[in-house]
Amino acid sequence: MSEARILLVDDEEELRRSTAQALELSGFDVDTFASADRVLELIGYSFSGVVVSDIRMPGMDGMTLLEKIREIDAEVPVILVTGHGDVQLAVKAMREGAYDFLEKPFTAQHLAGIVRRAMDRRSLVLENRRLRAVAGKRDDIEARLPGRTQVMVDLRYRLRAIGATDADTLIIGETGAGKEVVARAVHDISARANRPFIAINCAALPETLIESELFGHEAGAFPGAIRSRYGKFEHGRGGTILLDEIGSMPVDLQAKFLRVLQERVITRLGSNETVELDVRFLATSKVDLAAEVAAGRFRADLFYRLNVATLHVPSLAQRRADIPLLFLQLVREASARYGRDDIVVPPGLTSQIAQRDWPGNVRELRNAADRLVLGLDLGPGDAITALEATRLADKVAAFEKGVIESALNAHGGSLRPVYESLSISRKTLYEKMQKYGLDRKIASGEALEDLEAENRG
Repeated sequence: MSEARILLVDDEEELRRSTAQALELSGFDVDTFASADRVLELIGYSFSGVVVSDIRMPGMDGMTLLEKIREIDAEVPVILVTGHGDVQLAVKAMREGAYDFLEKPFTAQHLAGIVRRAMDRRSLVLENRRLRAVAGKRDDIEARLPGRTQVMVDLRYRLRAIGATDADTLIIGETGAGKEVVARAVHDISARANRPFIAINCAALPETLIESELFGHEAGAFPGAIRSRYGKFEHGRGGTILLDEIGSMPVDLQAKFLRVLQERVITRLGSNETVELDVRFLATSKVDLAAEVAAGRFRADLFYRLNVATLHVPSLAQRRADIPLLFLQLVREASARYGRDDIVVPPGLTSQIAQRDWPGNVRELRNAADRLVLGLDLGPGDAITALEATRLADKVAAFEKGVIESALNAHGGSLRPVYESLSISRKTLYEKMQKYGLDRKIASGEALEDLEAENRG
């Protein structure tokens, strides 16, 4: 696979195959997927391709895929393919950030043209990012992990240093502090950036299937294993595997995982053959693993094997000075995500936000920003409501109304000096007076009647 490639997602095999063939004949490299789940493993800040996806699919549909891709990198071009009756849905997708959409049936030339333009746009985005980094300007890592406190400066420094290596890394931090964001950043600045990023939640894996999920199995390995299946470790070959909350991994499985770390091989269930594994492992933990080792719940040898390179993600309590700017950034992101006007957050509100405790860290702060943008209270029992924040458009309108009202009062309701002093036409002045309900304040009724007559004419 070349670095610049198309990820094509469609649950209809025949259409998927014919579309891929048409794109390949146009000179593109294409990877095909029957479902959207695996696509997210290949998306990152350094992804240099384009995603083409059907909208209506079982499981994760195209709209959900678009949303999740934009959470990772909002500038990855996503082209959605729609049926005849889905044009309104496609228009909604365009408003939510899709690059373009195609209505079935479409010609190969039409699709190739859209893809080529999307590829050019993505190349330009990546080149601009590279140039900003070379020029020493605010890079993607700082945008994803903002903060001026020393703990955040140190985190970004260590992240860049560790990310450039291929070392397995332990990422420690409280719930909601941003451990997975850090893990994705490590992957995206590494040499594996264009390969899969597989996130595995150790706490959510079913105990009865955990080995099969991670290592895969051969046909007949256990009742119900009808055909061979790759495990998540094999799916991540060449890329990065994130073991989220590794402290939740059962002790008996820890021994098998230790062997994988040391020897970089796996054995599928029901097989005696080993499979070489070229991956980088990242692991996160919200608990003190040294304490877990002392309590006998985590293997000491596994802890020391993982603890070679460590990144500590600070809680908001450790970087309280960053909270106001971080909250304003999250509000801007929420406004864009929900398609709302920008909000001007009063200084008093940001001061209250900074003084509060945020046990859920950045995740809880992001939820508060979302609620503010949606016009909801910031939290249970919270007296701060979205009414305390004024939308930018409302502020502009209020200012404009005040200027016109002041001019009308200053000139005693005479219209000519008002529109001349404001450098607008009589018609524009009349329309704005009607909009803001200012016609009642004009002392000269004749002037208004003349303006109405002119407007009708």
